[in-house]
Amino acid sequence: MARTPTWKTANPRKKAGKGSQRLSPARKAAAKRWAKKAGRRYPNLVDNIRAASKKKTVHKKKKRMR
Repeated sequence: MARTPTWKTANPRKKAGKGSQRLSPARKAAAKRWAKKAGRRYPNLVDNIRAASKKKTVHKKKKRMR
């Protein structure tokens, strides 16, 4: 069975009653990199979804030596 294209599916955040989230500058840059690698001037919906779905990185605090 064929999957429904991404651009035809409903926004799950809208269904849940939540607003949309803005992409951080780092995630925007990642979407632009993927678009450029694919030969596009600007990121499309798939690039933006891929960037938004990446897990957030957690910076660990460095332990101080005493």
